[in-house]
Amino acid sequence: MRFFKILSTAVVAGLLSAPAFAAEVELKFGHVGAPGSLFETSVNEFAKRVNDQMKGQVKIVTFGSSQLGKDKELLQKLKLGTVDFSLPSSVMSTVSDQFGLFEMPYLVKNRAHMRRIEKEIFWSEIAPSAEAKGYKVLAVWENGFRHITNNLRPIDQPGDLQGIKLRTPKGAWRVKMFKSYGANPTPMSFSEVFTALNTGVIDGQENPFAQIHSAKFQEVQKYLSLTGHVYTPAYVLVGKKKWDSLSADVRSGLEKIAKESQGFVHETAAALETDLLNKLKAGGMKVNTADKAAFVKASAGIYKDFAASVPGGQEMVDKALSLAD
Repeated sequence: MRFFKILSTAVVAGLLSAPAFAAEVELKFGHVGAPGSLFETSVNEFAKRVNDQMKGQVKIVTFGSSQLGKDKELLQKLKLGTVDFSLPSSVMSTVSDQFGLFEMPYLVKNRAHMRRIEKEIFWSEIAPSAEAKGYKVLAVWENGFRHITNNLRPIDQPGDLQGIKLRTPKGAWRVKMFKSYGANPTPMSFSEVFTALNTGVIDGQENPFAQIHSAKFQEVQKYLSLTGHVYTPAYVLVGKKKWDSLSADVRSGLEKIAKESQGFVHETAAALETDLLNKLKAGGMKVNTADKAAFVKASAGIYKDFAASVPGGQEMVDKALSLAD
């Protein structure tokens, strides 16, 4: 009997002194991308890498097609902690004016240029402005080079946009830009655009090929004009309160994998550009290449406005342009 008491005591003591294993943390990643979009592909790849490399620590569960909310709703839910990750793009200029740098037309020349801007400007000048508003940016991915579609006419010159009701994201700078070109910009959530185009509430919209094709805009739009007017990054974003509640090793692992995933995102985006343009043409869209020089000339005012209204705006623009090839 005495032996069993000793054994029992030893077992209890052993259990009490054994290291505690933390339960796997489940994190929800919400985004607005439709099936087949670059957003969906990027987020799913990130989730796969995290779930493989951090098994037992973290599990990422993904929710696309605005299932957990539209862009602005996702930003609110990140702060509340009801969603853990999102992948905003243009909407970040509503969080901080500094993100408006990437709303400047024809600023980013290519992905290599974007990576230099990220390294030299983004992390030191722009990311801290998001942190001050309660968010943490883990990595910079991609939405892409944006082009204009509409049902009225091909867009060759800025003047061709005169009077066109054009959906834009909910960011002030895109609205200002298209107003300066003569369009009638209409901010609208991405999930509402197909119906608005189909019913004629709006005449057109502007997005990268991956968003145009995955949302099936080719079914409700006649013309695709290759303007490439803005390159929009996408940001792997988490609420700072949630981020700070995670252990240091979990934070380190998530940030590392998010940054490492950028290469996959850029390679996938580059491959999609040619493939999707061909598919959009095959889908019946009439494609033209716009006069980019005319658009660049018409964009001078928006640069002046940004420089005048955003602290450090002129310096950021000058530095970003100096980093081009």
